[in-house]
Amino acid sequence: MRSERAGYALVAIAACSWGTWRYVLLGAEHFAPRLDARAESAVVMLVITLFAFALLPWQRRATRRRAPIEWAGVAWLGVADALNVVLLFVAYAKTSVPVAVTTHYLAPIFVAAAAPLALREKPHSLTWVATGGGVLGLVLLLRPWSGEMGPHDALGAAAGAGSAVFYASNVLVNRRLMGRDDAPFTAVELMAYHGVVATPFLVALVPHGGLAALDLGSTLMLALGGVVPGALGGILFVKALESVRAARASTLTLLEPFVAVGVAVALGQRLAPASWLGASMILGSAALAMRRTA
Repeated sequence: MRSERAGYALVAIAACSWGTWRYVLLGAEHFAPRLDARAESAVVMLVITLFAFALLPWQRRATRRRAPIEWAGVAWLGVADALNVVLLFVAYAKTSVPVAVTTHYLAPIFVAAAAPLALREKPHSLTWVATGGGVLGLVLLLRPWSGEMGPHDALGAAAGAGSAVFYASNVLVNRRLMGRDDAPFTAVELMAYHGVVATPFLVALVPHGGLAALDLGSTLMLALGGVVPGALGGILFVKALESVRAARASTLTLLEPFVAVGVAVALGQRLAPASWLGASMILGSAALAMRRTA
């Protein structure tokens, strides 16, 4: 019980840190307006990987040999996380924040639908109610219909939905690797080793000359993002999956857009009544997801 509560706390902290991503990217683009989303993704992933490797000497080592299928899972995490990150950053670049975040957070539905088959987690009606309520609350919070759709919105929405697919895959595979007593990797090891695959994959996607747009200010902003919401947020989330079911964890990550909008309100943005209702539904759904069920 105590470990499960701690797991919920770790997911909440990770999700709240991820709510700052858009502002990290805006900060980097303030210094380098021509910065490409693929270059941003590559730099962030490089920082995540280096930071995780720097923590490895203080981590426990596995007491058993890792099976090839477990290493294959780590390799898939590298590919899937790379695609998750780059597609999300592309969505932010191509469409409005409401459209990008709403499509990205189709992920809890994908996880809730796949967890019984992929992880043999016993489905529960409470999980579906929390997931559905959270996603509906997200739509009301962000109100993607409130502005005129631009010519690039369809591409941005497609990128956001694509990132949701790979994000859901990450949650399921991480839970598969971490959700048992003899887990073959620690959270830090997973973060470090999957980056060995993800970083060169993302670098290969950067267009010719794309990294040339970086300057000191934008590099420092992306490095900050790579350490805090990137590495530390990711490690906390993976650690939480030792004790929290995948479907509930993904529902709790709806706190990410809640925080993103909260920051915008703190900076002076006003919310419509429907958005306040949506925010309340997200918080209520998060509380519902954390309830223990039989």
